[in-house]
Amino acid sequence: MSDKTPFETDMLTLTRFVMEKGRRVKGATGELTQLLNSMLTAIKAISSAVRKAGLAHMFGIAGTVNVTGDEVKKLDVLSNSLVINMLQSSYSTCVLVTEENKEAIITPKEKRGKYVVCFDPLDGSSNIDCLAPIGTIFAVYKKETDNEPSEKDALQPGRNIVAAGYALYGSATLVALSTGQGVDCFMLDPALGEFILVDRDVKIKKKGKVYSLNEGYAKYFDPAMTEYLQKKKFPEDGSSPYGARYVGSMVADVHRTLMYGGIFMYPANQKSPKGKLRLLYECNPMAFIIEQAGGVATTGTEAVLDVKPEGIHQRVPLILGSPDDVQEYLACVQKHQKSS
Repeated sequence: MSDKTPFETDMLTLTRFVMEKGRRVKGATGELTQLLNSMLTAIKAISSAVRKAGLAHMFGIAGTVNVTGDEVKKLDVLSNSLVINMLQSSYSTCVLVTEENKEAIITPKEKRGKYVVCFDPLDGSSNIDCLAPIGTIFAVYKKETDNEPSEKDALQPGRNIVAAGYALYGSATLVALSTGQGVDCFMLDPALGEFILVDRDVKIKKKGKVYSLNEGYAKYFDPAMTEYLQKKKFPEDGSSPYGARYVGSMVADVHRTLMYGGIFMYPANQKSPKGKLRLLYECNPMAFIIEQAGGVATTGTEAVLDVKPEGIHQRVPLILGSPDDVQEYLACVQKHQKSS
C-alpha cells in the first residue's frame, strides 16, 4: 500500500461477511459462522506453510527427520492436521471426511456440533515441488439424523450442501465461498492477515473460449469426448478454435474456468472407468460453486450434485463450466448413446 493510498476503515472481511450472512438467517445459532471462521484460520495457516515450504524443507517425504532431529511433516500431512484440529475445536462438527484418511473422523463427544465437513486439505499436492498453484477444497453438510455420528452421515448428495468453497494458493491466496446465495471471492491481505472481499456475486460466462483437460489420456477417451475435442480444435462453422489450458491442479483449473468461462473436464476413460476425482471433497464442492455462479456440472449422465454417494472416497467423472459449453459436450454424449 503506497503512502498516498487512503487507508480503508470499513473493509468487508470474510469473517465479517460470514457473521453478517449468519445474522440474516432465521433461527441461526452461529454454529456455521464458528465453523467457517475456524476453516479460514486453517486456510491462513496452510497459506503461510505453503509460502515457507522450501525454506522449512516441508517438501520431504512424511516421516523424515531433519538435522535437528525434529520430524519433518510433509505439507499435505501438516495441512490435514491443521484443518482437522481447527474444525474440531470449533465445536460445530461431528463427522469429518478427508482425502488423507481412509475412514471418517468422528469428533470427540465433548466437542461435537451439528455439521459434517468433507475436505481435501491440499489439492494438487503433486505440484508442490514445481511451485504450481495448489488449493484446499471443502463442503459443509448438516447431520440429518439424531443417531450417533458415523461415516453414513457424510453420504449425502451435493444438493444438501449448506456451504462450500475453495482456497487457491497461487500468486496470492484467494477464497471462493458460497452459502447457497451466490459465490463471493476474497483475497488474503498478508499485512492484515484477513481475507478482503474482492468479487461479489461472481457469475460464469455463458460460453467460454478455453477447454481444460489432460489430453495425454486421449488414447483412452470415449468417442463422445474425442468428437467434442475435435469440434473445439477444428470448428465446423469456421469460428476460432478453443484455446487449451491445463495446470493439473484442480483448484487452479476450476478457478480459471469460473473467472474466464469455458469447460473443465476430467472424464471417465478406459483407464479410469469411474473417473478419477473424488465426489465428496472434490467434485461436489466445485459443482456447488459452479452452479451457484450460473454454470453447469455433470458426470456426463447426471448432475454431479444429484449423485447419491455410496462410499466416502467414491470417484465420479466431472465436466463443469459455462452452460453452453457443457450442453454442447452433453449433446455429443447423447448422440453417441443413440448410435450405440
